Amino acid sequence: MSAPLNLAATPMSVRAWRTLRRASLGEGATLLVLVLIAVPLKRLAGLPMAVSVMGPIHGAAFLIYTALVLKNQSAGRINARDTALLMLVAFIPFGAFLMGGWFQRKAQALNAQVAPR
Repeated sequence: MSAPLNLAATPMSVRAWRTLRRASLGEGATLLVLVLIAVPLKRLAGLPMAVSVMGPIHGAAFLIYTALVLKNQSAGRINARDTALLMLVAFIPFGAFLMGGWFQRKAQALNAQVAPR
């Protein structure tokens, strides 16, 4: 039986990384729903309620995501370059989904750091 991993000793724990990835996907999904569904419903079908509902939902998701990114940056878990990249993709439709490979590479690097030798 192997010894338990000491995740507190790593720059960013697996759990914190997973939380950040999920927040990124949630923010990206709400942006897509807003841009691809709610706005067309408002403009083409005359249903402004779609944006009235989805706008605040996306706003909350964006604020939560931003808070998580800044929290991890201020704790020294991610650097300024990664912070800027994560914030930039939050403004690009499909950006969060295009970051899948980036998150996977960072997670692999983290796993290599915490793997028992």
